[in-house]
Amino acid sequence: MVEKTHTPEGPAIELSQVTFAYRDEPVLRDISLSIEAGECVGLLGPNGAGKSTLLRLIAGVLRPGAGSVRVGGQLVRSGTRRELSRQIAVVPQDFSVQFAYTVRQIVELGRTPHQGVLSWAGEADRAAVDSALAATHMVDLADRLMSDLSGGERQRVVLAMALAQQPAILLLDEPTAHLDIKHQMEILDLMRYLNATQGITVVATMHDLNLAARYFPRLVLIRKRILSDGPPSQVLTPVTLSAAYDAQVRVGILRGEEHLSVLPAPPAQDGSTPAAALPLPKAHVFAGGGSGELVLRALADADIPVSAGPLNVGDTDHALAQRLALAVIAEPPFASVSADGLASAREWIDRAGTLVVCPMPLGPGN
Repeated sequence: MVEKTHTPEGPAIELSQVTFAYRDEPVLRDISLSIEAGECVGLLGPNGAGKSTLLRLIAGVLRPGAGSVRVGGQLVRSGTRRELSRQIAVVPQDFSVQFAYTVRQIVELGRTPHQGVLSWAGEADRAAVDSALAATHMVDLADRLMSDLSGGERQRVVLAMALAQQPAILLLDEPTAHLDIKHQMEILDLMRYLNATQGITVVATMHDLNLAARYFPRLVLIRKRILSDGPPSQVLTPVTLSAAYDAQVRVGILRGEEHLSVLPAPPAQDGSTPAAALPLPKAHVFAGGGSGELVLRALADADIPVSAGPLNVGDTDHALAQRLALAVIAEPPFASVSADGLASAREWIDRAGTLVVCPMPLGPGN
């Protein structure tokens, strides 16, 4: 049983107006970021956005050109590498060994910051290694050669090595890179478990936006600067993602933040878009006043394409349908259904073949 460690008050990591450049090429500009002890934070952004550079600055591998980086309230540049390694463990994107090391021997390397130059492993070191192997479910593989393991197993070994350091902060650079979905979920489930049970502060760079929404309660979207910082529903919006990735995307809110779905955007649509120009829906939804929320979310969860409307702009069902439906027939606020809107609705109903009528309020407007 792994006991939860004490997490001190105050920021575990604090960056203030940090700027960094490789030679004369700016990578990060004016980054101010505070991460509390025990938080689990995902760093998002396109290739070259500065995500990995930000991790290296926190780890003390790089020094900022301007601004300051603090870990546990102490300036990173004022501590020694050994002192910093006792607080921070890094799981790199790629880790290779040139010799025939066993899993246990690799994990034992994590105890280096706690040992002297000529000292031998003591009881505390062996206990830390055993605990790390148990936490990552690697006990049965402890005597296997690292080179004989699968990609997912090797990633768990590197994570065990990081845990053997007994860090307060765990930095992961693309922990799911090159892994299939099964091993991606294993690694991220383990990461969340360690965060919850041991109170380790976790910061990880991610490319998969859907996995990031599922596993990280806080996301930071960067592209040289911080574009958005907050919960998945606040950060993963079409506007912010399009600005970051230079690509139009569609975000569906299915069952809360853990089930946000980020997809390529469909063709632009409104009440005047010809139905023949868009994919074929399987159902058309009549709703209004919030009556369609459960139906629209359930159909999206089941991956059933729908069209919807007429809906008045500003109605809660209109806002949700804009995210989840193939096409939305829109009318001005508080206006009656127009002749064009009625004709468009009939066309979409004919194409869908199935009409879903929600228990909406009826009146002159519809």
